[in-house]
Amino acid sequence: MDKDTLFYKKHTIRCGSKLFSIENPVVMGILNVTPDSFYDGGEYITTDNILARSEEIINEGGHIIDIGACSTRPGVKPTSDKVEKERLNAALSVIREHHPHIIISLDTFRAEIADWAISKFNVDIINDVSGGNIEPEIIDVVANKKVAYITMHMQGMPENMQINPEYKHVVKDILCYFSEHVFKLRNKGLHDIIIDPGFGFGKTMDQNYQLMACLDVFQMLELPLLVGVSRKSMIYNLFNSTAKEALTGTIALNLFALQKGASILRVHDIKQAVETIRIFKKLRDEKEKSINLLKEQ
Repeated sequence: MDKDTLFYKKHTIRCGSKLFSIENPVVMGILNVTPDSFYDGGEYITTDNILARSEEIINEGGHIIDIGACSTRPGVKPTSDKVEKERLNAALSVIREHHPHIIISLDTFRAEIADWAISKFNVDIINDVSGGNIEPEIIDVVANKKVAYITMHMQGMPENMQINPEYKHVVKDILCYFSEHVFKLRNKGLHDIIIDPGFGFGKTMDQNYQLMACLDVFQMLELPLLVGVSRKSMIYNLFNSTAKEALTGTIALNLFALQKGASILRVHDIKQAVETIRIFKKLRDEKEKSINLLKEQ
């Protein structure tokens, strides 16, 4: 059992044949190979740029590369599965050639794409923004392939999710959703499950902050928690600015999320997230030392 918590927290994730430790929080670096992602669309569509970005993630201390080839930003209509597969084939080929052992997470909601990528490129994690609600077959794929599964909460679909999202109580509603959903996933044979509350996916700005403020309640699910708020509108809309000006807010929310129990930070800015985790760990360690000294006196 973790110190300072009533709940057991899983410290390892099995990703296929790999056992990955999250005893300390880790950084997941975003690599969007799309022309229309909300922040970095179009930056990583050549193999040279894809390789450079993957090496940047690794060299700056990222533990996981999260590759997405189908934008799910608010209001967008997802691209075809053919286009998604073509983009992924180019990206995964070059990354696996140069970095065969890096943990790769695939950001997709399509079962056929997931099955193909796991079989051909040994993808380690499937990151599904729909939690299996768009293509339920993806859950069977993950269970059969025995890879890790990130299940995210999303109200609605990307093209309509930000049109007046409503909850009775956003924190309670999403907690209840995950309680039921995780039970179903386990019955399907999934064991390495990571939950993502889905900041910005079917939530207003105020609902996003309510969810963040109460993030620690999700520890009762006893599963690793992924937080992805990097440069999102919940930050820049608060200041009437832009995604490019949202780094300071991202760092602030990431530190808060770590204090509330986040195990994985999904980010665009790797170095800053790694340093945030280092500061968090230093504070945590010094607190433990101080408490032990007090006990000895």
